[in-house]
Amino acid sequence: MVPTTLLKVLKENTFLDDVATFYNNAGFQLYLVGGAVRDGILDIPTKDFDFTTDATADESLMLFKNNGYQTTEIGKAFGTIEALYENFSLHVTTFREDSYKDTSRKPEISSSNNLENDLKRRDFTINAIAYDLLENKLIDPYSGLKDLSQGVITTPVSADISFSDDPLRMLRACRFVSSHGFSPDSDTFEAIKKNIDRIEIVSNERIRDELNKLLIGDNPSLGIRAFVESGLSLKIMPELDKLKIEVDPKHHHKDVYEHTLIVVDRVSPNIVSRLAALLHDIGKPNTKGIDNGKVHFRHHEVVGARISEQILKRLKYSKKEIQDICLLVENHLRPHTFKMGWSDSAVRRYIVDSGEMIDKLNDLVRADITTKNKNKFDEINTYLDEMEARIAEVKEKEELSNLRPPITGDEVMEIFDLQPGPTVGKIMKALYEQRLNEGEVSKEEAIKLAKDCLLYTSDAADE
Repeated sequence: MVPTTLLKVLKENTFLDDVATFYNNAGFQLYLVGGAVRDGILDIPTKDFDFTTDATADESLMLFKNNGYQTTEIGKAFGTIEALYENFSLHVTTFREDSYKDTSRKPEISSSNNLENDLKRRDFTINAIAYDLLENKLIDPYSGLKDLSQGVITTPVSADISFSDDPLRMLRACRFVSSHGFSPDSDTFEAIKKNIDRIEIVSNERIRDELNKLLIGDNPSLGIRAFVESGLSLKIMPELDKLKIEVDPKHHHKDVYEHTLIVVDRVSPNIVSRLAALLHDIGKPNTKGIDNGKVHFRHHEVVGARISEQILKRLKYSKKEIQDICLLVENHLRPHTFKMGWSDSAVRRYIVDSGEMIDKLNDLVRADITTKNKNKFDEINTYLDEMEARIAEVKEKEELSNLRPPITGDEVMEIFDLQPGPTVGKIMKALYEQRLNEGEVSKEEAIKLAKDCLLYTSDAADE
């Protein structure tokens, strides 16, 4: 019996029946497979639809083109073509069987005329369910429906074989823990532990992409636990395991690792915020000290930013992502100084230094408040509320997103008959500082400061 949730997907996307019909009319088999079937059964919306067929890639291309679909040939070498329908993406792959070499996760692909063999090559049983749209029936040779109902992650073939063949599947299992709340059964989890060395043959880019999917899931802390407890983290991000240190050895308060998991769950589900939350205390193991029986982690945010940069570079994140995440890590303690009193210039500096990351930074700071002491929790949130109100107030008065002194470097050179060089740079730096400290200043005030800087520079040169 086909679940009503899956039937709803078909009813809402009538083009799926159209695709099945023109394949059938051409004499080919076509089945909906993978995530569309899985998430359709679970009543999770999707815009990506995967099919498997006995048609070749060239035959699939011709069928879609003849029926007015836009197509791409990315993946054609692996028997896959892509067709686009409005804002939906359709991927059609020829029935295939894979074989792997020990030294590579790239399969040697051969075509197959057998649907069951095609389903057998898939990562997990929950992704090895096929749906015949025209016959309105599910094909489930590996008990994927049972595993879906129980929230269990298992493999169609021996987990040892599956993970050895494609080691990225081990990290993908952790991702499904995060995205769907499922759990690997004991045999599957033991197979991950047994095969962690195989992850070394997977490129850092592929690992990064899978880690991203894990982190933006609904239950990232559960996925991270699986990632760490399986041993995969030791091969990919060993710095995480070092977070298992007690903050307060006397009272055995939660360790940094447990605190980190809470923070990751609390921040907004975008990859920059989630990675910043994961790494915000990564510098603590390297800065741990004890004075009078009390643990401290002085300057861990600065050290943490440097470690974060190393990790993110290793995993091939973009320059912009690294810059943004490290900014959040390095500044996540800064708002706590607000309780000591911030001048308008301090607020301006915070706004300017945070830039477009200010909302993400404030979000991280609030997520980082994990104390169970209600009075302390309320106290911190109160001064953070006050800080954000001050930020809004200053932003309303001044256009800080386009913060510039009232005179430019070209004007400085023209007024004082200077050539480009260090002197002009020093003057402009002073003018920016003036703008930050004093807010809006007149052109005359800026020129006076520039003149003073020039005189000071000349006097220093004479000495």
